[in-house]
Amino acid sequence: MSSRVAAKLAWYAARAGRMSPAEVAWRARDQALRLAWQRRQVRPGQPAPVLPPGERGFTAVLPPGTDALVPGPARDAVLASAKALLAGEWDVLGVERTDLAAPDWFGDPVTGRRSDPGRYCFRISTRSAEQTGNIKQVWEISRLQHLTLLATAWYLSRDEAYADRVAAQLRSWWQQNPFLSGVHWTSGIELGVRLISLAWIRRLLDDWPGAADLFERNPLAVAQIRWHQQYLSAFRSRGSSSNNHVIAEAAGQLVASCAFPWFTETPRWRRDSAALLTAELAHNTYPCGLNRELASDYHCFVTELGLLAAAEAQASGAPLGQETAALLCAAVDCAAALLDERLRPPRQGDGDEGRAVLLDAPVPNRWPGLLALGGAQFGRLGWWPAVPPDVTSTLVRALAPAAPVVAGAVTDGRPAQRPWHFADAGLTLLRTGAGQEPEIWCRCDGGPHGFLSIAAHAHADALSVEVRCGGVDVLADPGTFAYQGDPDWRSYSRSTLGHNTVQLAGADQSRAGGPFLWLRHATTQVTEARDDGGTVCWAAGHDGYLALDPPARHHRQVRLDRAARRLEITDEVTGGHPLALAFHLGPDVEAELDGTTAALRWPAATAGRARLELPAGLDWSLHRGSTEPMLGWYAPGLGRRVPSVTLIGRGVATPGTALRTQLIFAAADTVCKQSDVSLRTSDALVGELSSTHEGAG
Repeated sequence: MSSRVAAKLAWYAARAGRMSPAEVAWRARDQALRLAWQRRQVRPGQPAPVLPPGERGFTAVLPPGTDALVPGPARDAVLASAKALLAGEWDVLGVERTDLAAPDWFGDPVTGRRSDPGRYCFRISTRSAEQTGNIKQVWEISRLQHLTLLATAWYLSRDEAYADRVAAQLRSWWQQNPFLSGVHWTSGIELGVRLISLAWIRRLLDDWPGAADLFERNPLAVAQIRWHQQYLSAFRSRGSSSNNHVIAEAAGQLVASCAFPWFTETPRWRRDSAALLTAELAHNTYPCGLNRELASDYHCFVTELGLLAAAEAQASGAPLGQETAALLCAAVDCAAALLDERLRPPRQGDGDEGRAVLLDAPVPNRWPGLLALGGAQFGRLGWWPAVPPDVTSTLVRALAPAAPVVAGAVTDGRPAQRPWHFADAGLTLLRTGAGQEPEIWCRCDGGPHGFLSIAAHAHADALSVEVRCGGVDVLADPGTFAYQGDPDWRSYSRSTLGHNTVQLAGADQSRAGGPFLWLRHATTQVTEARDDGGTVCWAAGHDGYLALDPPARHHRQVRLDRAARRLEITDEVTGGHPLALAFHLGPDVEAELDGTTAALRWPAATAGRARLELPAGLDWSLHRGSTEPMLGWYAPGLGRRVPSVTLIGRGVATPGTALRTQLIFAAADTVCKQSDVSLRTSDALVGELSSTHEGAG
């Protein structure tokens, strides 16, 4: 038996071990159904079935004049982005593509591989780079969100070039991807997101003379919309996989069954998908409103999916219930509470930049758009940061102006002040207040390892911290560079050493069994979360190293002195094992290490600086852009990485000994101009900060 086959069998055994008996039974049923459905495959070149015409029309339209309500800056940004896209230029997960004028739906620009368009979808392994290349790259453009942007550009400009390009590429996709043929029928989340794109493309092109011929009078389009819904009604993510995937599947089915009510199965599809979405949103969300995957990108993605589906259901006359509306409102309030002063969210867990729909020009940070959308549906609270309306929030509000109802259970209990401690999710924010700018913002991780038995999008980051000053990453979460195809980078981005926490015995706190599988989960318990006005404190411990011999524990306390602008981190470790304490700096931060003191400065961002006093007794080293060992990297997004500084302190954990770290920020009025900062030496910076904070305690 080859090592590759053995590894594959070991993975399947480990994956099955994380399933309940009920899930095993469901998956066995799915496998049998997939075998049976092979006879239903439509191969490329075969004619699509012609369905009876029925009464097909499109009534889920935007009110007349909605285009005039779109703010000018948002309109201009869409048209500028669409102009580049019309020329074929598009950024796809870190790859600058120039071929989007006529894309190859099956080609991977990263590896150069092309999957087989005619292969039965359930015989394709999307984990195999040999078969599919980088599957995220291949799937991304088939979400058709570049076409929703072009459709938005047509809606705002009435330029025929945009509509013509949308029509040509939709016909191309439909012809080349018949039912169950090829890689784009392998994952339900992709079908769900694609259905949302199709609904919005049809809505935006409603006044275009060719819209009906492209959609409801086009037998292939009708067949594709029905095929997508048949697939989603038969196959869905279950058990240990019922995370954001099942939300996208249910939301896509609900949106399509509301927007395209053309089929005899439509009432059942609408009823079942609404029930599934309602149940799974509750299952995937903590009572506080945070998404249970504890991966920031997926909180945004899931909330967007829920808001769009709720609006579509409301517009069709079948609104979701008040409990779901209240849950989505809480999710939006949480989103507003998490942001730093530059409206940036935490960088916790995995992130793949997934969007529910693309109606605005793409930007690196989608969270202001989420607040605009949530504010349009629920109203913004006084403590929310201000965000301008955009295309998405304007159009969704026009589609469903009363969705969800802003009354009763929806508005009861909304926080009067900005929350900072989310006890059920284990996420705590220590931050300075108004008048103490630039803001110090610190996220402390004391929550569960992840969601469900596989914790697919979790990182081994218990007790890690993420610190910003004025929105600049100072102690940074390095982010996620790779999902598939780069196992070493995938492992690094999820590792304990890849986060601002303590690693023992060279091992991760939680044990991985694959790129989206964790076999053992560290359990974390928060022991303190206190804010007395002048200082705010957090403390927690985890049991991820109890499997070592001898067993070991890690306990950490973080204390922010607001007036002194000082963050103190105290680590206590038992067990006597080799220890590594990591501090990863953001890409804008320069560092000079002198013994156990590092002078930090970020002249290109906000001309800030700080002094990092590191624990004595450890051997400290500085790494930047290193591959041996893999240290000193920051991923702005999936598929992107840039060098940054990582400081590593190594030694042996001595029971009863506390490792104390202090991060002292310069006050705003002592920060010299950028040109002056660049001329100072490390010693001068350290000395000035020392005198600035002398006597601060």
